[in-house]
Amino acid sequence: MPAGLRNLLTDARFWLTAAAAILLALVLLGLLSGIIANPLVVRTVRTRPIDIAVWLASAPLIGLTLATYVVRPHHVDHRDRGHLRVGAGSLAVYFAIACPACNKLILLALGFSGALNVFAPIQPIIGVASLAFLAGTLTYRLRQIGRGCERCVSDPAEALH
Repeated sequence: MPAGLRNLLTDARFWLTAAAAILLALVLLGLLSGIIANPLVVRTVRTRPIDIAVWLASAPLIGLTLATYVVRPHHVDHRDRGHLRVGAGSLAVYFAIACPACNKLILLALGFSGALNVFAPIQPIIGVASLAFLAGTLTYRLRQIGRGCERCVSDPAEALH
């Protein structure tokens, strides 16, 4: 295993940051989509098992990827846009798990009938695609850290000396 990746995976800060980001992703996506009951979002369409599966599977992917940017903020490739991919993947997850009849953008674009008859059937496809996208982003980020330069893989505290 490359030194940069080993350093990351043995870093307690990485795991604490990942756990906090996973919990935050679960709560935010759950509340905004109405999977977690709350007074702000009342689902008019019942939550399907695929919605819950995508919600639960996406949170670790989002949290782990975000943790790589917090604990090892330096990029091996300074053109890396992984943080943008995490945002795009998270947004796709939201569209995949949210109530199709409650989503204002979908209602505006397709109307109520279109939201239920056109958009709702493709939500599972969006969900699976967003999970693949997030998994690819995490894999890319871990490979970049594994290939890393000394500045990226060393302990930040050691870099100060």
